[in-house]
Amino acid sequence: MRPERRQLLIKIMAEEFTAIELNLYLDTHPESKKALHLYNETVERLEHLKHRYEDEFGPLTNFGYAPSDFPWQWVNEPWPWEINFAKEKGAR
Repeated sequence: MRPERRQLLIKIMAEEFTAIELNLYLDTHPESKKALHLYNETVERLEHLKHRYEDEFGPLTNFGYAPSDFPWQWVNEPWPWEINFAKEKGAR
């Protein structure tokens, strides 16, 4: 796997984790303007990262999220959730 792909996936996972944590926090603190601001910034970054990934490397999900160019584009490499980051060369 190209290092750029791996790094982008790690950034996406970090932003997803942050979005989930902020979502949970907002469930119990709905009046927190700061948390809502951070959540919205995180969602914006996450959307940008996902679009960038899909433009460069293909779909992140197996259906319904990313449109396809013609001809139908299918992932010929492992899906992002099939990658074992611990076994990647140079993984920390």
